[in-house]
Amino acid sequence: MIRVSMDDDVAEVVLDAPGRLNALDEAGLEELADALAGAEAEGVRALVLRGTGKAFCAGRDISEVDPATDDVLGFLAGRVEPVLRRLARFPAPTFAVGHGACLGVGLGLLIATDVVYLADDAKVGSPFGRLGAVLDSGGHALFVERLGAHRTLDLIYTGDLLSGAEAVRAGLFSRSFPPGEVLAATRSAARRAASGPTAAFTASKEIVAAIRDDRLGLWAAVERENQGQAALRDTADYTEGFAAFREKREPAFRGT
Repeated sequence: MIRVSMDDDVAEVVLDAPGRLNALDEAGLEELADALAGAEAEGVRALVLRGTGKAFCAGRDISEVDPATDDVLGFLAGRVEPVLRRLARFPAPTFAVGHGACLGVGLGLLIATDVVYLADDAKVGSPFGRLGAVLDSGGHALFVERLGAHRTLDLIYTGDLLSGAEAVRAGLFSRSFPPGEVLAATRSAARRAASGPTAAFTASKEIVAAIRDDRLGLWAAVERENQGQAALRDTADYTEGFAAFREKREPAFRGT
């Protein structure tokens, strides 16, 4: 159910099971992990993650799941979490296109992506109350951090979903676009990132993750920035960027 295409230095990873709203089972997650590993091995300079059909990803495919025998912890901790971690640590800028249902594992994939552009009418939230289940894949952390505890529990208790435009206004994700424009906007942003200094972008990605996950204060963050800058000194992007600045021309940034 996973397709991968390449456009120069940009990999596009596509969830392609529209008949089930791109819901993921164990096989689909394994395919996705392999696709991410393959793109990393190719040394791509940016990655776009999207879904086909009416939804980005409606979550876990539960069509064949028997609650009496389901190893839910094994699925979430053993299958879902490793994919989310691999995506979050991908060594190049990552972009996601969210449209239709972005729920459960689908929401987790968006959370693990660096930049998320949503269709204005995308659906984001927690439908788990209808299943008697708990919001998973990082949803609690995102909602509490951006919305606060009260709004988080409001969404969980009621099952109300935010539109893409509402989610962006609330600070959950980057930008929203009319449905017919979001894919082109995301591809354009990914191409711009791929043509930029990806080594520097990756350093910033790691610093942002440390600030978020380790709660770095100002001076600890400054120290990380200094270390990241020093580590870039011998890269082609850094050398080219400085040379271009001195010559007052636009750098091409094709090296790493």
